[in-house]
Amino acid sequence: MRTLVATLLVLWPLLAPAKVLNVEFKFTPFTGDPKEDHVETVAGKVVVFLDNVPIAEQVVRKDTVPVIFEEREIAPSVWVPAQSLGPAVRKGKNTIRIEFEPADASTPYRAQLRWATVTDQVKEESAPGTYKGTNQADQGVDDKQATGKLVMEREFFADFATDRAWHHLPPVTSLTDEDKQQLTTLVRTRADWFKPEFASVYKALEGKGDVDAARVRKTKCLDAAYKAGVRITAVPDGELEFVTTGGPEVVVRGKNGFLYPPDPKTFERIKGDDVQMCAGMVLTLVYQSRLVAARAGASGAWEVVY
Repeated sequence: MRTLVATLLVLWPLLAPAKVLNVEFKFTPFTGDPKEDHVETVAGKVVVFLDNVPIAEQVVRKDTVPVIFEEREIAPSVWVPAQSLGPAVRKGKNTIRIEFEPADASTPYRAQLRWATVTDQVKEESAPGTYKGTNQADQGVDDKQATGKLVMEREFFADFATDRAWHHLPPVTSLTDEDKQQLTTLVRTRADWFKPEFASVYKALEGKGDVDAARVRKTKCLDAAYKAGVRITAVPDGELEFVTTGGPEVVVRGKNGFLYPPDPKTFERIKGDDVQMCAGMVLTLVYQSRLVAARAGASGAWEVVY
């Protein structure tokens, strides 16, 4: 019996199902034949939505990119690891949507959306003279022909995500004047964070994945930026837009594409490439083109959730 128990304990790690750590998505619009070694990407703009909330925008430039592996995978123009999206991801079912607007709406092209789960186990295959190992599973691809705007969508499950109370709130279908005033105050308050000692900015960085807030504080790159004349100013109230999403989140953004318009002239005065890069990283992460808010507090007040 002891031998049987010992054998079962040894086999258990081998029999246990792999734990999903992440789900990755890769998108590329292109022309050419993926059977060849290279294809050409199509210039345009990509907007990524998660559960109907816009989470990222990216410009795609015309370029020659490689086609790799036996699966003929095209180098991605957009790569979205779901785990990096933080509070935006629900525990359980989510939907990612990618909308691509080509610069030339009249030229035909193809687009690939690839996906794969990342697990905590490596699957190995070997043969004489060859070895293949991967921690990815459930790989798939959607390949479409298109002319003009293209929309590609995929459902996925994220049991690795952190469940949050506001995820379960009812959808917001309309906003009162009081709601809009509270949301406007959130925008203005964030702009006021940018002043010595930058305590609120550092606190916001602590929730930004792999960013080392303590190291940023040590470099004093925010102090250098402030000394160079960098200031954060939100757009006027009349230029704010409040967008409901079909969920509990509301997106606050500027009509001109900026919520906190940058001032390149003052930013260029920051001395030192490393210091300038550090300050630019912080401003990009904390002062994005949109804020996403929900009634996340116990009092039901609006809070920025990501």
